[in-house]
Amino acid sequence: MKRAWVGTALRRIGDDKAFALAILIAALLVLGALLGPWLWPLGPLDMDFGAPLAAPSLAHPMGTDSNGRDVLARFLSGARISLAVGAVVVLAGLIVGGAIGVAAGIGGRAVDTVLMRIIDALAAFPPLILAMAVTVGLGVGLGTAAIGIALSSVPFFARLMRGDILKIRTMPFVEASVAMGAKRGRIIGRHLLPHTAPTMLVQCASVFGYAILTLAGLGFIGLGAQIPEPEWGAMITDGMQYALTGQWWLALFPGLGVLLAVIAANLLADRLEEALNPRSARNQVR
Repeated sequence: MKRAWVGTALRRIGDDKAFALAILIAALLVLGALLGPWLWPLGPLDMDFGAPLAAPSLAHPMGTDSNGRDVLARFLSGARISLAVGAVVVLAGLIVGGAIGVAAGIGGRAVDTVLMRIIDALAAFPPLILAMAVTVGLGVGLGTAAIGIALSSVPFFARLMRGDILKIRTMPFVEASVAMGAKRGRIIGRHLLPHTAPTMLVQCASVFGYAILTLAGLGFIGLGAQIPEPEWGAMITDGMQYALTGQWWLALFPGLGVLLAVIAANLLADRLEEALNPRSARNQVR
């Protein structure tokens, strides 16, 4: 029964044009990020002193910046940075937040109260403000920005995991395992975590988009990667000063990179939620 439902969900995903568009955008960004050094011969820090602020052309499809650096090479390198930070944030948030959620869900009232008050304290700060505070406290840079974003994502996973665990642990098959004397580790690994996978998968896609957008935001205000590091947010900030003088490409292309990455992540999250949730309105209609 469960396998049949999963197969139906996968077929619905495959028939979804928005999901296909999200996959296409994500695949192009990932391929560009991974294969960039082989697809394009110029490096992100290579300077062409004879062509500063050159408009897009065959030699430089996305133009050059004020120092003659190729924007396409910097765009592809920025994609690697943004996608890598997004993956690290999702992994760290899932592990730390998921562990806190599981502990709160099965640890009893006292453990639940202590852990969730800690999560509430973190969630009391707007995520961007918390990421900014951590970055400033640890020192401005790409690594500290990633740490700040990861910390701000922990409450997202912890609360969702706790809610799922509290719901699943009262189901008959879990209570039957407890009555049969199954160890807690087996119950968690065999029954609880597998049933939280659909919810966590959707959350991972959503947080991935949040991480890319927040990293770009920190870079834009000067708290993330610093020029000449080719990060999209820092590139937008560097290009804004030339926007009024006609060099539109400097801020446009990294901005499009952020936009496409966030759209792809949000589309994936929305479509996965619809496909994997049998109670969604769309699935009820079908």
